[in-house]
Amino acid sequence: MRIVAENLSYVYSEKSKSLAVQALSGVSVTVESGEFFGIVGKTGSGKSTFVQHLNGLIKVGKDKGKLTVGDFDLTDKRCDYRALRSRVGMVFQYPEYQLFAETVREDVAFGLKNFMPDLGENDMEERIKTALELVGLDYEKIKDKSPFELSGGQKRRVAIAGVIVTRPEILVLDEPAAGLDPKGKREFIALLKRLHEKFVKTVIIVSHDMNLISENCDRAAVFSGGRIVAVGTPKEIFTDNEDILSDGLDLPLTAYVTKRLKEQGIDVNNDLTEEGFISAVALKYGGGK
Repeated sequence: MRIVAENLSYVYSEKSKSLAVQALSGVSVTVESGEFFGIVGKTGSGKSTFVQHLNGLIKVGKDKGKLTVGDFDLTDKRCDYRALRSRVGMVFQYPEYQLFAETVREDVAFGLKNFMPDLGENDMEERIKTALELVGLDYEKIKDKSPFELSGGQKRRVAIAGVIVTRPEILVLDEPAAGLDPKGKREFIALLKRLHEKFVKTVIIVSHDMNLISENCDRAAVFSGGRIVAVGTPKEIFTDNEDILSDGLDLPLTAYVTKRLKEQGIDVNNDLTEEGFISAVALKYGGGK
């Protein structure tokens, strides 16, 4: 499913002159099917407002631009939002706080019952089992436990299982690594990569973490003041970095070091991943033999 936004705009409290806030202003971007796509920007830049449009949590207003997600035209009043939401999964920041059912199984089953009410009991159980195992949890050991008895990491995995159980083609995550220690962050990103490789075609992550974006995303869009100011590969975005810095965003560590080395007359051309940076340095100085 290809996502195409054209001149998309949105105003919070539009009818109130004193409270109106222009959250999006003429946003145009395409996310290709199969991408691991990043969305970055400081608080209030419009990035979360944009992704909430993708499954109709925020509707496209009249004369506020165009938005298509695969065959779904979100400017069409006849758009089937239930079908759309079963194919575009949304994971909000700190998803573990959204758990509510008495058992893990009931929590994961909620989305199926809501979006696929005609699904048979056997098929439902198979989907629940598959979703829990995909996020690295033992179905038999965990299905009857209360989600509130689990560790923080397990809760987050259960919450994601509850989203992917409908087998969405697109998975959108808002600050997916928020609150995790470095080890937890590495494990969680590894999980997202496995899901992307084997189960979910397109992954979109919203993040303040520039290292996460440069290390994992095929492309990214930089939001500022409700607009997109840059779209491209991490190398394209973070190499032309004055706009990023002027907007109050940090550079990924690899981009910062590459920039400082270039200022000293040392050009280390790399893709700004840690592996790419180390390989480029090794090649330049003969350490890769």
